[in-house]
Amino acid sequence: MARINITRKIYSYRSHAIVVATQRRLLFIIGGTGVGAAAVLMALLADHAQRLFRDLIDLFPLSALAITPAGFAVSALLARTVFPNAGGSGIPQVVAARDLPDPALREQLVSLRGASGKIIVMTFGLLCGASTGREGPTVQVGAAVMHAAGRLVPERQRGLLLAGGAAGVAAAFNTPLAGIVFGIEELSRAFETRTSGLTLGAIIAAGLTALALVGNYTYFGSTGATLPLGRAWLAVPVCAVIGGLAGGLFSRVVLLVLRDLPARGSALVRYPVLLAALCGLGVALCGFLGHGSVHGTGYEEARAIIHGTGEIGPDFAPLKFVATVLSSVSGIPGGLFAPSLAVGAGLGADLALIFDTIPVGALALIGMVSYLTGVLQAPITSFVIVSEMTENHAMIIPLMVSAVIADATSKLVCREGLYHALAAPMVARLAPRSKTD
Repeated sequence: MARINITRKIYSYRSHAIVVATQRRLLFIIGGTGVGAAAVLMALLADHAQRLFRDLIDLFPLSALAITPAGFAVSALLARTVFPNAGGSGIPQVVAARDLPDPALREQLVSLRGASGKIIVMTFGLLCGASTGREGPTVQVGAAVMHAAGRLVPERQRGLLLAGGAAGVAAAFNTPLAGIVFGIEELSRAFETRTSGLTLGAIIAAGLTALALVGNYTYFGSTGATLPLGRAWLAVPVCAVIGGLAGGLFSRVVLLVLRDLPARGSALVRYPVLLAALCGLGVALCGFLGHGSVHGTGYEEARAIIHGTGEIGPDFAPLKFVATVLSSVSGIPGGLFAPSLAVGAGLGADLALIFDTIPVGALALIGMVSYLTGVLQAPITSFVIVSEMTENHAMIIPLMVSAVIADATSKLVCREGLYHALAAPMVARLAPRSKTD
């Protein structure tokens, strides 16, 4: 009789384990589908908002001097009052949420309310001419969707946030491999074998959803740019060093304004709405000098540089750099990926004036990887995402080399990874509550 009871208990335990495992896999599929749908929605809203703003400044070029500062002020106010924790790119919030042990505290950083606010205010910022992207915010929205889906079953592990964020990158860029690498290298800074298969399932579900809604596409279009072995490779370390230094400088300035000055109680950050308005004015001036090219994500400009289909002036890269710095330190919701890729492409185009025998498209790809690596200090993510979004396998080796050099160079200017450095104050602010509760 005792043996029968033991057998029944073993059978019951195995049955329960199978049910839980099935629920977990179903959860990641449902959540991944939601992330894919959210990514498509954000892409459509972002494109429409940018188009409306550019139509307006085409008719009234000076209107940005009023609209952009006012829009930045309203966006900053909404991000601080109506939708707390919705400011910035959203990736630091996901990193911080993964570091918090209390699910209730994580909810503050990756709630559906915050995700909704992220979409609304991000779109409003682009409508007012911000130099921001939508891909970073998709990470926070993806993590929030997956976190909410976790309520359907008893599944609240941090792997949900990792899977949601990785699926967000994959769906936003249509780059599933980059989504996996981003989850490993940037969100977790480690490989979590316990959730790797489920993360892959979420990425597949998100990618299939995006494909079903908008079809298959390559983010920047396929390019056959190559870099012949020989003297042309001299451009790789030159571009990598410049991109790494510029990206490190970007991160250092952002950390100074968003982390260091508040910690010192600086008067500059006591009036965040005013600071946002002043940043908006700076972005409007950059846009006026750049004839409107620096507003928005920079996707069209980067694509034009890669394929040589448009006239982009040599001042595009520095103006886009300044506009993105101002947009980032203003505190309004918006990401860094697309603007950083645009700055890198502009950097490569400028170097074509020196290396005039090398195809501009090849230099643009190297510049994109170099600058993005300098900003993120995530070299594998940077070269994987650029090679995958352009379907260019011939440039893999030079892109790898440029990523390694740019990463080392960036650390000379900024020793910390941007997203994790911005996440630390969030954890410090919320963690004491979990200790006292």
